[in-house]
Amino acid sequence: MSIVLPGRLIMGPGAYVNLRHTYSVAAITAVQACFVSFDIFKYLVRANGDFAEGLLEDISSKSLRSHLRMVSLTQKKMQGRVAEVLLYFSDEIFKSDEFEMILSRQELGEMTNMVKESVIRILKEMELSGVISISSSVIKILDKEKLMEISEKG
Repeated sequence: MSIVLPGRLIMGPGAYVNLRHTYSVAAITAVQACFVSFDIFKYLVRANGDFAEGLLEDISSKSLRSHLRMVSLTQKKMQGRVAEVLLYFSDEIFKSDEFEMILSRQELGEMTNMVKESVIRILKEMELSGVISISSSVIKILDKEKLMEISEKG
């Protein structure tokens, strides 16, 4: 699972090859979407080198992120996975150390391959140790270096 920011392309692996989307997409906030025919994509790739390069960069970036997430899910302990997700929201989604968590604890569990109860327990442990504070659905990172260390040592 990942979050897609406004103005970004949502295209699954293999879509350019067999026109299949291998996953589903759900909106967690209000969105406007523009569906573009693959015939147009193929035309633009052939006719516009800059577009083709941008598309290749986008696909490569998503592939790398997917690989790193797989490594994280298979090699990190639960605390490291939660820390990584909090850093993802802070650094890449909200670009702030304080943000409203837009996912439920259940969805956080799905994103980290854990049960909801484990996510709740780890968030509470992080709060009690002074790494984060949680007020309703707002999470504030208090000790980013410690959170990064938890994520790296996972």
